[in-house]
Amino acid sequence: MIRLEGITKHYDTGSRRVTALSGIDLAVAKGEIFGVIGHSGAGKSTLLRSINLLERPTSGRVIVDGTDLTALGTKQLQEQRRKIGMIFQHFNLLSSATVEDNIAFPLKLAKTPKADIRRKVSELLELTGLTEHRFKYPSQLSGGQKQRVGIARALAADPQVLLCDEATSALDPQTTNSILSLLLDINERFGLTIVLITHEMHVIRSICDRVAVIHEGTLVEQGRVVDVFLKPQHPVTLEFVEQVSDPVELPPAADLAARLLKITFLGERTYEPILSKAVQATGVTFSILQGTISKLKQVPYGQLVVKLEGDGAAIERTIETLRADGLDVEVA
Repeated sequence: MIRLEGITKHYDTGSRRVTALSGIDLAVAKGEIFGVIGHSGAGKSTLLRSINLLERPTSGRVIVDGTDLTALGTKQLQEQRRKIGMIFQHFNLLSSATVEDNIAFPLKLAKTPKADIRRKVSELLELTGLTEHRFKYPSQLSGGQKQRVGIARALAADPQVLLCDEATSALDPQTTNSILSLLLDINERFGLTIVLITHEMHVIRSICDRVAVIHEGTLVEQGRVVDVFLKPQHPVTLEFVEQVSDPVELPPAADLAARLLKITFLGERTYEPILSKAVQATGVTFSILQGTISKLKQVPYGQLVVKLEGDGAAIERTIETLRADGLDVEVA
């Protein structure tokens, strides 16, 4: 659906050249929610705005739904941009226009018939939970309501892609969760491809299918959220993971007669008594030293640090049994 090939962006400031992006290669599949996370100044906003060419790359290609946007003229690019909606951190609403008129604005620019505008606006008001706020002005709305107006406006032209530029960073945690739930509902209901940037791992963990980590203009890690979250490979990724979880780590093995394991469960198997069955079959005993259960998007996962005690051969059979059941087992 979206493919970035060798995207590089330089800014010339006087005699100095600043590189915001360096050789970015990225692919986003149709219908997925793709997150880009990085610290302030890492280049994530530049990367997001490169997708609709609000920031034109110094070099590289941006291909959306089979069309190379970097090869288009001004008029053709404007037509393609109608397929790409965008929501912003600070809402960017028209302060002198009502909620209804803010949502209708892109439809009026496209010279959509009035009857179609009324119908579409009513649908979007209902979708975003704003029907009772139809005739209010932005100054009369909460931050979450303003962002819902921004989402409705971005959806007005029935885009294929929705770009989210730090869409929840100005909101409190409860409101953030409600906006994330709305984005997830929109994605599932319409199959809309969503690309979002954030500096909050909670956002990535809550709704994204895949994630890319950007650092100093370079993608340092990318993959399924499950894989990146549970086994971060880059120090920056580890920093973000630690925002939302207590690290589950193996302590030093002090007792030579025991083995310490870190076991990772994924999916519905998180709730199954796999460990209990394994030790019953082998006759070893276990103690839970540390543990957590949570969710990545809608996928449950759990991590346990346990101490196994018993016959050495029986402990080895227990470890083999757990791994044969598809669990990730790290041994101290």
